Amino acid sequence: MADPIIIAVPKGRILAEALPLLAAAGIRPEAAFGDENSRALRFATDRANIELIRVRAFDVATFVAHGAAQLGIVGSDVLAEFGYSELYAPVDLGIGHCRLSVAEPAAMAQGDDPRGWSHVRVATKYPHVTAAHFARRGVEAECIKLNGAMELAPTLGLAPRIVDLVSSGRTLKENGLVEIETIMTVTSRLVVNRAAMKTRAEVVPLVEAFRAAVAE
Repeated sequence: MADPIIIAVPKGRILAEALPLLAAAGIRPEAAFGDENSRALRFATDRANIELIRVRAFDVATFVAHGAAQLGIVGSDVLAEFGYSELYAPVDLGIGHCRLSVAEPAAMAQGDDPRGWSHVRVATKYPHVTAAHFARRGVEAECIKLNGAMELAPTLGLAPRIVDLVSSGRTLKENGLVEIETIMTVTSRLVVNRAAMKTRAEVVPLVEAFRAAVAE
């Protein structure tokens, strides 16, 4: 029997939004897949030749780019940050809507004008996207890489500004921060390993199934 097709799906908020899409594409995972308390990482589906893995959002692209998974669901923010040439992103799934934004303390924002910036110090887990964004405006960006708890950076003096994903804005507000500008809008995409697209006959029908599911 051939190795199963592996689809990598991110943990967290996107997981819940992905479940209806998976079902519409004809893939129904075992019940534990949707249980965030489950420590399992690999899951069976109702199709013997398809399995799912549940990993961190930033790791989805890595698993697919290196062929450990053949398909995955990943945010356009991750694709922009890493720019994997091994990935093909044929379908915008229309889920995971948010934005990548610059934020700073509300008190600072009252007298701040981004048009006058020449140098910024920013805490972010998107150093490449952030630096490129500011470079296009002729602003030098000093990026401090953090993987979480971004909102603490201004209050603890690590960096006066942050670049992070924003959905409702509640987390920023609760930490005394406000959005200053949006770098990019973000949605989740179906990504495919380019080699698998050519060598695994099952992949193209799956891509079309997801495309049809989005169109419904």
